[in-house]
Amino acid sequence: MKNKLIAGFAALLLIVSCKNDEKILTSLADYNTGMEQKGYHFGDKLTLPQEVIDNAESITISFGEKETNNLVIDPKYFTLGDNAVTFNVKTKGGETLYQDATINVYSKSPETTLNYEVVAEYPHDAKNFVQGFQIDGNTIYESEGQYGSSRLITYKLGETSPIKETKQPDDVFSEGSTIAGDKIYQLTWENKKGFVYDKNTLSLVSEFAYPDMMVKGWGLTYDGKNLIASDGTKNLYFLDKNDPSKMVKYISVAGNTSVYDQLNELEYYKGFIYANVWHKPIILKINPANGEVVGKFDFSKLADPFTDVDSEHVLNGIAFKGDNMLVTGKNWSKIYEVALK
Repeated sequence: MKNKLIAGFAALLLIVSCKNDEKILTSLADYNTGMEQKGYHFGDKLTLPQEVIDNAESITISFGEKETNNLVIDPKYFTLGDNAVTFNVKTKGGETLYQDATINVYSKSPETTLNYEVVAEYPHDAKNFVQGFQIDGNTIYESEGQYGSSRLITYKLGETSPIKETKQPDDVFSEGSTIAGDKIYQLTWENKKGFVYDKNTLSLVSEFAYPDMMVKGWGLTYDGKNLIASDGTKNLYFLDKNDPSKMVKYISVAGNTSVYDQLNELEYYKGFIYANVWHKPIILKINPANGEVVGKFDFSKLADPFTDVDSEHVLNGIAFKGDNMLVTGKNWSKIYEVALK
């Protein structure tokens, strides 16, 4: 009889313990869901529910191979944007509970709305599926995408006929490109490699493999020291110009209330990275030191006539002509020169 009482009491404790564990996980899940949209800023402390704190002997947060017991949004562990983490709660009853979560980290300062005025329009070949776009003097260097028709071309601003042209193999979908010294670097979408060309002749000089962390090739620019590439995620990768397979560092991009991914055609100008966002008529101004979006252009009025015809005819071209910006898009018939206000 005594053994039955002990067994019954143990079963009761187990039931109570399981229900308590469920309450802890439910409370933690509700907290994480509530904070996912609101987000955090660097330096913020995670104020977990009291029910979790009261029943926990210890709490850690793991990020794959990294783990911390510091419940503060520390840039040593967190990046801007979305962070996939796991909460590890060791209860006072000796159990270890796991709760997956997404912690969004935003920049502290709201991004400024940047204004502009269209000061000139130039013709653009509407057959060009623009993936990379630069100007040097009065010469446009343009990378065109699509399987079977990818190429690198140059032409004079105000004209549409190519001066020089280098075609890619049919199995290559060309992406972003940039000028760095006497070379042009060009990414491919899914081939996990890029091309290096002689700037003057557009002849192929070499190829390079992507760093392992880069998923695909999207946008590319040059800051005078490193190449800066995007891969469709929230990350921008700084690559060694002399060995683009080597990643120097990476940053993640976010604004005050938004995580930005699908960063497409890029341009570096006077200490900032400018980025198109795929399928959005906006251009972001990004601080390359930390990934914070400090400003945003709305080019809806320019993009709408083209995207109304085809949703894939998106804004995707940034270059600077002096202090004015040139903008165009995939299969656009115009290049716009805008003065920044």
